[in-house]
Amino acid sequence: MLVPERSQRRCSRVPQGTPASLRPRHAHQLEREPPGAGNGSAARALGADGQDNPGAFEVGWIALDTFDGSTIDESVVTRSNRSSGRRWPCAAAGGRSRRRLMGHCCARHSPLPAATMTARRCGEQDGNGEPRRVANVHPCCRLCRMDPTGLGADLQFRLLVEGVKDYAIFMLDTEGRVISWNAGAEQIKGYSAQEVIGSHFSRFYPAEAIERKWPQTELAEARRVGRFEDEGWRVRKDGSMFWANVIITALRGPDGELRGFCKITRDLTERKRQEESLRQSEERFRTLVEGVKDYAIFMLDPEGRVTMWNAGAERIKGYSAQEVIGTHFSRFYPAEAIERGRPEAVLAAARREGSFEDEGWRVRKDGSSFWASVLVTAIYGPSGELRGFSKITRDLSERKRLEQMESNARQMEEFVAMLAHELRNPLAPIANATSVLKLEGKDNAQVVWAAGLMERQLGQLVRLVDDLLDVSRITRGKIALESKRIDLADVVTRAAEASRTWIDAREQTLELQLPEGPLAIVSGDLARLTQVVSNLLHNAAKFTPPRGAIRVTVEADDAHAILRVRDNGVGISPELLPQVFDLFTQGDRGLDRVEGGLGLGLTIVRRLVELHGGTVQALSEGPGRGSEFIVRLPRLTRPLATPTAGAPATKAGRKLRILVVDDNRDSAESMALLLKRMGNDVHAVFDGPSALELAAQLQPDVVLLDIGMPGMTGVDVARALRRIPGLAGLSLFAMTGYGQESDRRMTREAGFDVHLVKPIRAEVLKQHLADIATRPGAG
Repeated sequence: MLVPERSQRRCSRVPQGTPASLRPRHAHQLEREPPGAGNGSAARALGADGQDNPGAFEVGWIALDTFDGSTIDESVVTRSNRSSGRRWPCAAAGGRSRRRLMGHCCARHSPLPAATMTARRCGEQDGNGEPRRVANVHPCCRLCRMDPTGLGADLQFRLLVEGVKDYAIFMLDTEGRVISWNAGAEQIKGYSAQEVIGSHFSRFYPAEAIERKWPQTELAEARRVGRFEDEGWRVRKDGSMFWANVIITALRGPDGELRGFCKITRDLTERKRQEESLRQSEERFRTLVEGVKDYAIFMLDPEGRVTMWNAGAERIKGYSAQEVIGTHFSRFYPAEAIERGRPEAVLAAARREGSFEDEGWRVRKDGSSFWASVLVTAIYGPSGELRGFSKITRDLSERKRLEQMESNARQMEEFVAMLAHELRNPLAPIANATSVLKLEGKDNAQVVWAAGLMERQLGQLVRLVDDLLDVSRITRGKIALESKRIDLADVVTRAAEASRTWIDAREQTLELQLPEGPLAIVSGDLARLTQVVSNLLHNAAKFTPPRGAIRVTVEADDAHAILRVRDNGVGISPELLPQVFDLFTQGDRGLDRVEGGLGLGLTIVRRLVELHGGTVQALSEGPGRGSEFIVRLPRLTRPLATPTAGAPATKAGRKLRILVVDDNRDSAESMALLLKRMGNDVHAVFDGPSALELAAQLQPDVVLLDIGMPGMTGVDVARALRRIPGLAGLSLFAMTGYGQESDRRMTREAGFDVHLVKPIRAEVLKQHLADIATRPGAG
């Protein structure tokens, strides 16, 4: 139906830029156009009708589909009313060589029923003398009434489609041949309209898709259901591939007859690449996660149910994925943790904080427990909704065991230190009494024998206590060496003197083969190297029968100072020889048990030698053949300076005023008795306040203070004594069962001059007192 008169003005409004040949015109405008303007035939036809009333005509849009694609020049479009036989002329854009044309028409004002519109060439007639029909004309004036732009919906749609470049939009006939082609299709696929129209759309598919007749399948499916959507690879003109999203829509006429297909294609190659990259990344991540066996990595849904389970989770917790997926993760917690709501609290903390770390006991499938380190992370979607949780669990049972062992070792060290202190306290008065017996009964053979026996056994007890402390400190790396240049021969001499009493008691002979000059010079801690030699001598004496022989040799090669300790004792079995330096090692015959001991001495020897950068080796030809221990230490080639003559070991001096302070009465009184037998003026008290009171009156030369007194400790007393006027020259001796370096440092900082470890050897005490008695200015 053509546009009625009331819409005449609306139809005449056309957007700026519309080509002149496509602008609507009224009949009187068409009539005044010169010939060749594209509407001359319509104007002449209108004039032939004998009416020239501009108000009686208006313009609408028409679309022409030519049959043969030929040019329509000066054509006349007529619309006939078959009931009246009247014909209305319409104008068509002439000179168009397109299969699909857009033009305009004009008609009288009176509404027209639907009728056939045809385009005819002037001068061409059919067999009946009528102008020959060359095209179908589709009236668009009805749509023009609803179009405020004045272009018409059909033209608008065509302009829209042809201008789209992000989508390939084209039409297919019922057989799949291309009949329209937009700019987007040309851009995406690379073909121009002239190259592709009339060809089958299967040309855009890869060869394998064509072989399996996928294009025909798509059309058949669209024909069956009306619409078909697909994604897959397509081929451009240059042979390159792109990933396409395709929608095919079947187009049917009012009678339901299939007219063709509309095909919309979008290039999703970049999205496909990103998706593939993401897929590969996820696959790599999944492979990585699933292959990890040292960590249990699994996923939970928002309620805490397991949704993913890796190999590490199966190894650590004992469950297979089939057994655990879909179950609540609280099954891994001990019953008491479940009762107090620990699993729920962990998820709540992860939701609140984003992630949550925890350590605690967890339960395996077999019911055993393990110490776990856990990281729970909340997983949120793009819109902020909770998707679930990731959970990473590590089995730290071994670390926990090591921590427990370290804790036990610390506790054991503290216990051994306390044990040594508690053992030394009762040993101190025994040692003091033994020394008194030796002094008092030197003319009585039985007293001398008894005192010697007590002294030897006391020395054995002290050695056991010292070994316990040393092995504890050495195994925990608590030994600090005070290294200096030392002649190994001097070390052997000192150790031999310390061991002489014990060796003599067994009627054994000790032979020292030492170099004449300072040949075996080493860098080491004098006290610790002396301990090494003493332990080797003690070991040799213990496993050599009475009246046996021990020989000590010191020699050197280019790189090492070498110590050899050889005995003709019981020897070492081949089975025991490789483990002889191990802690608490015992042979089949229980060698250490035969002569007593804890089996610590040789362990201490090896550790101390290694701390000095050396090695120790045990040799034996077997049981009954004796043994030899060889120590090699790095040798220093620069000789020692010649020592100056020192003062004699024992010095004569004045009588000293000495105050003994110890809460253990036996220890205090026995020490006081020993000091009196040495010729000193001695007083004893049993607590700190009494010591301060008596010291202010007595003005002593020396105060022997027990450190571990209750109430006012020895350290407190020492600091108070240093503040008493008139005691500036006072010498303070600390008496304690603790002999570690930290203990010695503590007493030095408290103002003590000498640190004595209980039980105190009479010779050591006598030497310190002699130094004070002969001090310049003393008396």
